[in-house]
Amino acid sequence: MTRIIAGRAGSISLEVPDAGTRPTSDRVRESLFGALESADALRGAAVLDLYAGSGALGLEAVSRGAASADLVEKGQKAAAIAQRNAAKVLRAMGGDAQVRVHRSACDAYLKAARGPFDLVVLDPPYDLPQAELAAALEALVPLLAPEATVVVERATRSGPPALPAGLVAVRDRRYGDTTLWWSQPAAGSER
Repeated sequence: MTRIIAGRAGSISLEVPDAGTRPTSDRVRESLFGALESADALRGAAVLDLYAGSGALGLEAVSRGAASADLVEKGQKAAAIAQRNAAKVLRAMGGDAQVRVHRSACDAYLKAARGPFDLVVLDPPYDLPQAELAAALEALVPLLAPEATVVVERATRSGPPALPAGLVAVRDRRYGDTTLWWSQPAAGSER
């Protein structure tokens, strides 16, 4: 079972697609969001959740104080589940945040998106080619707020994502077969 771990919608259970997605474990989400909260990166943030699946990452951010979340998922069933999960979380919170679900491929969404985003989480399929992930990261750079945080979740065996000139690696954390790679806008990069 996947659930919202903490915040105003804490303990709300979320639906997950029965195939085609890989939900982030509670342990990884708790570590990720604990670090984001300690860095004060959530309060009032505009969040972008790419390859959203059930929407658990973006919805966890909203539950913990983000002002908005855009959930991007190309799979029809997964996007419908993300929409239902968003409605459930917003009901539990009294509709206090904005959540938009976009049924779209990430590259198409990023071409038309308007930022700035304060936090971007990317949890692509583990078999997504590195070149596609690199293209998504490059398309993100002009959409980022100056102090934005970008977190990529990948299989540890895939190695770190190739970052474009506008992003710099900050840290990484390994959780068994999963690693979170953190980056931020490069100082002085043009957006």
